[in-house]
Amino acid sequence: MRRETVEIRVPTLGESVTEATVARWFKAAGDQVAADEPLLELETDKVSLEVPAPAAGVLSEIAVEEGAEVEVGAVLGMIEEGGQAAPAPKAEPAKAADTKEETPAGDGAPADAAGDKPAAEAKPAAGEPGKQAGPAARKAAAESGVDIASIQGTGPKGNVTKADVKAQPAPVEAKASEPKPEKAPTPFPAGQAGGGREERVRMTRLRKRVAERLKEAQNTAAMLTTFNEVDMSALMNLRKRWQDDFVKKHGTKLGFMSPFVKASIEALKAFPAANAEIDGDEIVYKYYYDIGIAVSTDTGLVVPVLRGADRMGLADIEKGIAALGQKARGGKLAMEDLQGGTFSITNGGIFGSMLSTPILNPPQVAILGMHNIVERPVVKNGQVVTAPIMYVALSYDHRIIDGREAVSFLVRVKQCLETPERMLLDV
Repeated sequence: MRRETVEIRVPTLGESVTEATVARWFKAAGDQVAADEPLLELETDKVSLEVPAPAAGVLSEIAVEEGAEVEVGAVLGMIEEGGQAAPAPKAEPAKAADTKEETPAGDGAPADAAGDKPAAEAKPAAGEPGKQAGPAARKAAAESGVDIASIQGTGPKGNVTKADVKAQPAPVEAKASEPKPEKAPTPFPAGQAGGGREERVRMTRLRKRVAERLKEAQNTAAMLTTFNEVDMSALMNLRKRWQDDFVKKHGTKLGFMSPFVKASIEALKAFPAANAEIDGDEIVYKYYYDIGIAVSTDTGLVVPVLRGADRMGLADIEKGIAALGQKARGGKLAMEDLQGGTFSITNGGIFGSMLSTPILNPPQVAILGMHNIVERPVVKNGQVVTAPIMYVALSYDHRIIDGREAVSFLVRVKQCLETPERMLLDV
């Protein structure tokens, strides 16, 4: 019976996204796959996404290697629909002439062809049926001079992956004329090929796009930053007093981000230019408040958007931010999660930052930077006392936001946070 072959193609990636990079294959050629099972991961300049199998069968061909760039609609590989993966061949029994007393592993003597295991459990060499190595793994092995047949694979069905190859120590070729060193040389840190002191790693598509956008913001906007300080005493006391009741009712903790979102929205309403954007020679004022929350991930900085934040209570904001952060760190953000923000907030304080100048997230014209909280001496009622102080920063596009508006914006944020009842009383 003739089996149908199904193409695996690059899906639609979202608005204005036409290219992606093949980040990794989860399967090797010859593997059995189920319908809708994730086959590979694509990385765009905004998100990473998994490509599922369009049919059940055998992955008969991988057409594009890891690291390659592909366009929407390009063929990534082929599935033989309804096929079965080839069974691993049985090893031939050892010949009588080869039955020697085996040397225990680690004694430095060579083992039999099947190692110190029974012949039936022997692993075939790379390139032979039963031990698969993807194109990226074979390329990495060739570049580093590692014998791929000696690698214990950690991929599906024991397949050797690129990561398995990278984890192997680089082979050292000793010259016969050179004396053996009396003392082993000091090893270099892991990941430095061949004992070198540099490592060259290809930038991810996401990180390249982030770099382009940040540089674009610097080159395009007339960007300035203004600073202020916030006495966090009232907000910290509020959290301490009501935290237990808040958790019991809402099932989430009251953090600092939700009050900052609320305070920012109050300031955006008072100074609409900070919630606008420039379109040609026009200013587009927006009277909705979709707040971008910067999240640092292993692949780069992303800014998922909390939509309709002005209609949310503190609990809903905390839950929404937590959900977006979890999706970001798990690589599960969808394209719509990153589009349409009107204003952004970034919190360098979680990494210990005292002060910074955040860069705009185009086409937005303002971004608020939060920092760490430190006990500092302040003057209250003529007395020098200590108080938990956070420095805050507002970077803004001076083309449409004047210095007076920027300073007044931060003062409004400061007032809302130092006297939280203002946000309840709308004063």
